[in-house]
Amino acid sequence: MDLPELFTVLVITAMMLVIVWPAARICRRAGFSPWLGILSVIPVANILLLWFVALARWPGTGSQHV
Repeated sequence: MDLPELFTVLVITAMMLVIVWPAARICRRAGFSPWLGILSVIPVANILLLWFVALARWPGTGSQHV
């Protein structure tokens, strides 16, 4: 692997960590599986994840309000 390919892999990995890690923390704090954070890098699934987290009852907060 040459330097340009290595740089590209490192940039993509860093971007994924910057996106997936906060999404996983939000899901975990809301009481959902942190593995849902992986959906934040899949083009259509990220919008579905956003709507799911926004409209679902959060088991982590005990709130019954939607």
